[in-house]
Amino acid sequence: MSFDQVSGILGVFGTIAFAITGVMAVAERRVDFFSAIVLGVITAVGGGTIRDLILDVPVFWSLDLSYIRIAVAASIVTFIALSIFTRPQLIKGILYVDAVGISLFGMGGALKAYELGFAWPIGPLMLGVITAIGGGLIRDVLTGRKTLLMSDEVYAVPVVIGCLTMLMMLNFFPTMNSTALITGATVAFVLRAAAITWDLRLPRWFTTQIK
Repeated sequence: MSFDQVSGILGVFGTIAFAITGVMAVAERRVDFFSAIVLGVITAVGGGTIRDLILDVPVFWSLDLSYIRIAVAASIVTFIALSIFTRPQLIKGILYVDAVGISLFGMGGALKAYELGFAWPIGPLMLGVITAIGGGLIRDVLTGRKTLLMSDEVYAVPVVIGCLTMLMMLNFFPTMNSTALITGATVAFVLRAAAITWDLRLPRWFTTQIK
């Protein structure tokens, strides 16, 4: 399987994951069918849109509308399926599906910046994180939810570690794009999933609060 195929497949899975979390996040707010779809699409493409605007390149979904179609389809299926979930299952499900999304989109964003030679080495890392959390931040702001970034949850750190892992592999083995991408995404997901499962929190010295 070629690198473009691997990248495309992971991009599709990331789009589906974020569209699902966008709809699940408003499950208790009794929003209408069309509002849920709009929120799912915005969540799915928000981070990548911000990334491409910073890179000053055509926004990815404007070149391939299949991402929008996939996000709409995933949003519709999720909206219909929500009736089978209980509240605890819903909350836990959002977190794990979101972990998939941030892992895949984070590596995809960092890789795109790397391939374009954008501000190496900080640029790819920053845009990887922005791509990963951008859609989720927009989702949380629009739904009035507390963003995970503004808490002591281990949220952005797994993405940073995953991006660093991928970028280090690309630096030493520049031809192993697919392996680096999958490895970085796996590292980010495993760390985030572990944080969710065992309710891991950032140490007090790693956070700050004005008293």
